[in-house]
Amino acid sequence: MTKKAPRNKTITLTSAERLTFKRKLRVLKNQTAIAQVINSTINQSIEDASSFLPDKFVDLLFLDPPYNLTKKFNSDTFRATSHQEYAEWMESWLSTLVHVLKPTASIYICGDWRSSGVIQEIAEKYFIVRNRITWEREKGRGAKANWKNASEDIWFCTTSEKFTFNLNAVKLKRKVIAPYTNNGKPKDWKRSGSGNFRLTHPSNLWNDLTVPFWSMSENTEHPTQKPEKLLAKIILASSKSGDVVLDPFLGSGTTSVVAKKLGRKYVGIEIDEKFASISEKRLAMADQETTIQGFADGVFWERNSL
Repeated sequence: MTKKAPRNKTITLTSAERLTFKRKLRVLKNQTAIAQVINSTINQSIEDASSFLPDKFVDLLFLDPPYNLTKKFNSDTFRATSHQEYAEWMESWLSTLVHVLKPTASIYICGDWRSSGVIQEIAEKYFIVRNRITWEREKGRGAKANWKNASEDIWFCTTSEKFTFNLNAVKLKRKVIAPYTNNGKPKDWKRSGSGNFRLTHPSNLWNDLTVPFWSMSENTEHPTQKPEKLLAKIILASSKSGDVVLDPFLGSGTTSVVAKKLGRKYVGIEIDEKFASISEKRLAMADQETTIQGFADGVFWERNSL
């Protein structure tokens, strides 16, 4: 293994660790009870695993499938295709997951500008589409003949009109640039030793996230890893303590790790054994490290303000 630079905190696996964490992975071969899958990482494709999952046990479904781009994921490569073929592929696995959702479940589906139209089209067949979140991904290459692509979408859906949304759990703490006072007293903001701040309601435009990179302790080698802070927003907003969070495209484990840190139960499905094993390593690390960058004192802070 190549020696990392001193400030490089990227989570990797030694040969011994890979064997150790591989033993913790599950493979489903028969219909399973809830107790058999809770708090586990399943090393399988969605197509192979979904029919064996219990019915109506998931409170929150987070979906981060490959976008309609040609991209390499360790030993596997997803290839861009037509709009229609991508829609057929998405529906082929999304339809198999409907049975696992509770009648009060929430669903979040990630995409980019190319796949966002397909996501809405397919999601409306099965769920109530409630909003589209756009979040700023500050990484990205510049383009000479186009606008730099620096955002992604997340479609927010529910299975019914009855669902969880914890507004007070996801307020954003913003620095007050021009503090307004009424008779010398702060109006809708508070003074503190580190500055003047206001708690604001969350919107569907998220610009307070930092994509994981090599000097962050949550970073892995996964090419499309989402920030823990992003998952924390979704999990806190749309689930309660003890609820079950399912991620069928688990990647390197961010959803399961954040669910564990926030007192939820989790189930992750990941087809790649290396990334599934990294997920298990991160879950073990979460026993000692429970913090989430940018989330502290019960609120989300502006990017780089904490």
